[in-house]
Amino acid sequence: MIRLLARWLVTSVLLLFVVSALTFVLTAIAPGDAARVILGMNGTQEQYEALRLQLGLDDPLPVRYWEWLSGVLRGDLGVSIYSQQSVAEIIGSRLGTTFSLVFGGLLFSAVIGIALGIASARGRGPLSRATDVISLVGASIPNFWLGFILVSLFAVTLPWLPATGYVDLATSPAEWARSLVLPVVTLGVGGVAIIAKQTRDAMSKQLGLDYVNAMRAQGLSERSIVFRHVLKNAAIPITTVLGLMFTGLFSGTVLVENVFALPGLGGLVVQATTTHDIPIVQGVALVFAFFVVVTNLAVDLIYGLLNPRARIS
Repeated sequence: MIRLLARWLVTSVLLLFVVSALTFVLTAIAPGDAARVILGMNGTQEQYEALRLQLGLDDPLPVRYWEWLSGVLRGDLGVSIYSQQSVAEIIGSRLGTTFSLVFGGLLFSAVIGIALGIASARGRGPLSRATDVISLVGASIPNFWLGFILVSLFAVTLPWLPATGYVDLATSPAEWARSLVLPVVTLGVGGVAIIAKQTRDAMSKQLGLDYVNAMRAQGLSERSIVFRHVLKNAAIPITTVLGLMFTGLFSGTVLVENVFALPGLGGLVVQATTTHDIPIVQGVALVFAFFVVVTNLAVDLIYGLLNPRARIS
């Protein structure tokens, strides 16, 4: 366990450093200029040069990155170039929305996908082929297109759910849930397809092993065999897919939050990229990368719980 944590810590620090450095360089060299955005079309050349000097945009890239990195090491993510607000406060105000969306999408994908996979593995035949079709269709549908279809159907034609907007959980739990239904389904449909196929394949492999036949010969019920033994032994590849999906859902929020006008980190990073607000982009990238490394640790720990032989002392 100590070796696992030490290895995780070293790789996490390296990953966060590489992600932050690449994000900073790519954002800095991208077309656009924060000073031009702030001044608009009516700013003079003198005002433009003075503002660039004030914001430190004339400093070399290594100097600007070091200033940002030293601030992060002190727990300071800096301030937004455009609004002059604290980056940590801006991200904190939007983190709950993105978390609600990501966890909702993961839960939706896991519950529906695992249920379909188990049913397919036990049923075989047409149900197994149906799972393949669902996987292919689900993985092929673009998120933004599915979002527009769901809005047209369930918010316009059948006005059951809100088309856009977000209600905080503390304000109204019921309205919070209603505001997330369409975004969560949009974000999670692709995951349902992937998890269903992975669960079906892992379960089918386990159901063909000798220990399953031995338990059936001993008179154990099919339900007990499937849910207490087979599903547990098939859980490691399913856990791998869930871990990868959780980190992938963060990138999926960029499109979904913009389609449904949700005040989350995905919409924030799009806006910050448009205005060339490097501290905001850096902060969001760092937060996303942090959750990636935490998820990797969680998956490794779950491996150890599911299979003691996989533990690292």
